[in-house]
Amino acid sequence: MKASVSLDRAALRSSLLAWYDRQARTLAWRVSPSDRRAGARSDPYRVWLSEVMLQQTTVPHAAPYFLSFTQRWPTVLDLAAVDDGELMAAWAGLGYYARARNLLACARAVANQHGGVFPDTEEGLRALPGVGAYTAAAVAAIAFDRAANVVDGNVERVMSRLFAVETPLPDAKPELKALAGELVSDERPGDWAQALMDLGATVCKPKGPLCDLCPVSAWCEAFKTGAPETYPRKTKKADRPRRHGVAYVLTRGDAVALVRRPPKGLLGGMLGLPTSEWRAAPYDDTDARAAAPVAGAWRDLGAVEHVFTHFSLTLRVFAADGAGNGDADGGDFVWTRREGLGALPSVFLKAARAAERLL
Repeated sequence: MKASVSLDRAALRSSLLAWYDRQARTLAWRVSPSDRRAGARSDPYRVWLSEVMLQQTTVPHAAPYFLSFTQRWPTVLDLAAVDDGELMAAWAGLGYYARARNLLACARAVANQHGGVFPDTEEGLRALPGVGAYTAAAVAAIAFDRAANVVDGNVERVMSRLFAVETPLPDAKPELKALAGELVSDERPGDWAQALMDLGATVCKPKGPLCDLCPVSAWCEAFKTGAPETYPRKTKKADRPRRHGVAYVLTRGDAVALVRRPPKGLLGGMLGLPTSEWRAAPYDDTDARAAAPVAGAWRDLGAVEHVFTHFSLTLRVFAADGAGNGDADGGDFVWTRREGLGALPSVFLKAARAAERLL
């Protein structure tokens, strides 16, 4: 680990916290530093909900969902009582749907095992379903002012530049977390965590860092090199594999046939279009029609592309009219009016839109 003997820890913390007092972002889930100094405290439910939503999601994209959720379910007890399908539909478009299932499991654990009150320590929070090390640290620091080491991607970038860490990501993660831990203190731990996040999001950006506006540039080793944007060092990513599948848009009048996906796995528990298996080999017309959920005059409407975390998907789209097709009356379909398709996960929404501009 790079030594930090020359780092004036107290001066750096003072400078960053003073900057945060002036420049803190206004976020729907945040209590401002001035209000915190006046005695206001963050609601653990809102902190936890925002942190779950912000995993793999940007602030502008997550904010409308946060506002919608907190209006519909203002407390963790309200969220714990919601039907699974209703929650999954409300989550549609945020992606990484395992988060939604974990969200509901955690809310129910807080409601049923803790009387609707979140544990106030990292250890207690980690024991909740779906709560990992980062989320536990963030809630402990921001909601309960525990001196927790909160390290997300923004904080990793700040640490890699502050100490000019040469180890590439992801191997550098333990080193970066340890360096961040050296700066944690009992003084304003919630504000400190959010100050680091804001610094990474608004100043120490991945490309074009605004070093002239940075409150800690005087201590930044990467800034001294003249090339701070080259940190963090990164290992070249392996090419993302590609899979192929077919989505089937079966219509009957103004309704479209949807299916409930299995509870486990990708998009688990969500309503979606019927699909073939997603595999490495492309589907030809014969294979595509053979995999259709019912017999019919299936029409080829082209293909849509979608990128998941670990693979890219080429999804051919086939459409058919299910009117008069007895198979289409089976119990496996959830017939949904076309205007209700907007709640579909984005991969299926793309396919639906490709089918004769349904939306």
